Amino acid sequence: MKKAVVIGSLNLDYSISVARMPQPGETVAAESLTLNPGGKGANQAYALGRLGCKTAMIGAVGRDAAGERLLANLESAGVDCSGILRRDVPTGQAFIPVDQKGENAIIIVHGANETLSPADVEAHRALIEAADCVVMQLEIPLPTVLAAAKLAKSRGRTVILDPAPAPGELPEELLRLCDFIKPNETELSLLTGMPAGSRAECEAAAKTLLQKGVGTVLVSLGSRGALAVTPHGSVLMPPPKVKAVDSTSAGDTFTAAFVSRWDGGLEPALRYANAAAAIAVSRRGAQASIPSAAEVEDFIQ
Repeated sequence: MKKAVVIGSLNLDYSISVARMPQPGETVAAESLTLNPGGKGANQAYALGRLGCKTAMIGAVGRDAAGERLLANLESAGVDCSGILRRDVPTGQAFIPVDQKGENAIIIVHGANETLSPADVEAHRALIEAADCVVMQLEIPLPTVLAAAKLAKSRGRTVILDPAPAPGELPEELLRLCDFIKPNETELSLLTGMPAGSRAECEAAAKTLLQKGVGTVLVSLGSRGALAVTPHGSVLMPPPKVKAVDSTSAGDTFTAAFVSRWDGGLEPALRYANAAAAIAVSRRGAQASIPSAAEVEDFIQ
């Protein structure tokens, strides 16, 4: 069984259903409000657990009911939470309006996630050393991400970075440590300063990341599927067709599913990741929408 450690954020999501997104200065009435376990790091750890990976997580939550709820949900997926620290600040929160087309916008209050430090990563180096791969995002401080990537590579572990929220260009020191980086089109454009609308534009932008030392660039394209760009060429994998309800955790599910099936075969891993993400967008919520390995296999069949 593949072993993964996720280093990243944990948030309690406030998912707000709206008929349409408000314009600047406009007030709209919500149709419903639900509270769901979320955070990009926790979503990916939960998905990895659901998809059959032996998974641990390094992160931080507050000493509050929200933190306890997030930990309980991760443990329900078999995730080792021994690396998740309790802080005397509130657990992270995210506010997510979702419209009738399943599109969303996300506003994050970092809370305890901002306190995760390089020293915290070093204190839990045993979890990294026991893993095959290390999965990270950018909802925790960048120096912590860089320290974790350095430690992981020094131990010969595979490093996967989901560069969201994209801050603009990332340090080349970090890019050189990434075996995989998985932006969407918007994030790819922010990371490179280049357009990323068409396949040709995405490939050109991705190649600039390869030139800076990234091993493989995986670009999630929503309803167009996923594009993998390597030094040897590119593969575009179209997605299954489903009715989109909520895209909140689709990217996180894609990342986790790809990691769970990556064994050197790019196309099978992309196909599996697309299928898992398609199931996720057809359901509401963040972790609540993430399928099990059996559900993904049945969907593919």
